Amino acid sequence: MGRILNLTVLMTLLVVTMVGTAFSGSFNEEFDLTWGEHRGKIFSGGKMLSLSLDRVSGSGFKSKKEYLFGRIDMQLKLVAGNSAGTVTAYYLSSEGPTHDEIDFEFLGNETGKPYVLHTNVFAQGKGNREQQFYLWFDPTKNFHTYSLVWRPQHIIFMVDSVPIRVFNNAEKLGVPFPKNQPMKIYSSLWNADDWATRGGLVKTDWSKAPFTAYYRGFNAAACTVSSGSSFCDPKFKSSFTNGESQVANELNAYGRRRLRWVQKYFMIYDYCSDLKRFPQGFPPECRKSRV
Repeated sequence: MGRILNLTVLMTLLVVTMVGTAFSGSFNEEFDLTWGEHRGKIFSGGKMLSLSLDRVSGSGFKSKKEYLFGRIDMQLKLVAGNSAGTVTAYYLSSEGPTHDEIDFEFLGNETGKPYVLHTNVFAQGKGNREQQFYLWFDPTKNFHTYSLVWRPQHIIFMVDSVPIRVFNNAEKLGVPFPKNQPMKIYSSLWNADDWATRGGLVKTDWSKAPFTAYYRGFNAAACTVSSGSSFCDPKFKSSFTNGESQVANELNAYGRRRLRWVQKYFMIYDYCSDLKRFPQGFPPECRKSRV
C-alpha cells in the first residue's frame, strides 16, 4: 500500500508527457563539460567523450537533464596501463546535505592488476553502503556498458546487462531510499592516491600522465524532470502501472543466477558482511540485500 501511495503522489506531482523513444542524444546535446578546462573533450560529432587527468587537474562532466527513476546506460573504456591512484567516477546525484546518490567508482591499479569496481548508495545524505567487485574482463581493452536501473522498488547495478548488485527499497524497516529527489548524471576522472589503490599504499605515477578514460553509447530510458514536469520514455512509464511484472523481467531466473555468480566469484567487499565494522549487528537493509 505504501508503494502504491508513493507512486500516486509522484504521478500527481509530475506532469507527464509521453515521448516516442528513449533519450539518447549526442554528448553535446546531453552533457556539459564542467571542470578541467581542455582535459574534457567531446568529439566524433558528439558521439564520443573523453576525460583526462594530469598532475595539475582532473576533469568532469554532468548531464543537462535531471532524472527521477529509469535506466541509465553508458559505455566506458577505462584508463589503460598503470592507473594506480586514479578514480573514474560515474554516478547519479542530487544536491545538498541530504542528497541522494548512486555510485559506480572504478579504482585504478598497477599494470596487470585488476581494477576495483566500488558501488555505493546514498539516501538523504547517508551512504556507507559499499560493495566492491573485480570485473571478469579487462575494462581498458574495449568499451563495456555500465547501467543503473533505478525504480521505486529497487536499484540494480549492471555490467554488460549482467546484474552485479541489487539495493532493495527497505523503507518498511526504516531505511531511507532514493525516490523523491531528481538526480543528474555525473562523471569525473581524478587523483585519489591517498586511498584508491591498496588503501593509499600505491601512489599515482605521474610519469604515465595524462590518464584518459573514454565514453560513448549513452542511453536513458527514464523520466526527466524540469520545472515540475516529467517527460517519460513509454517503456519505463509502463512500470508505474505494471511494477511487479517489470521487476520480474529485470531480475528473471537467469538474471538472478548471474547475480549470484558475480557475487560468489567477483565480490571482494560487502558492508553487509563486515562484522568488524558492525559488531553490534548489521544495518536492517542487509536482511533484504540478497536475491
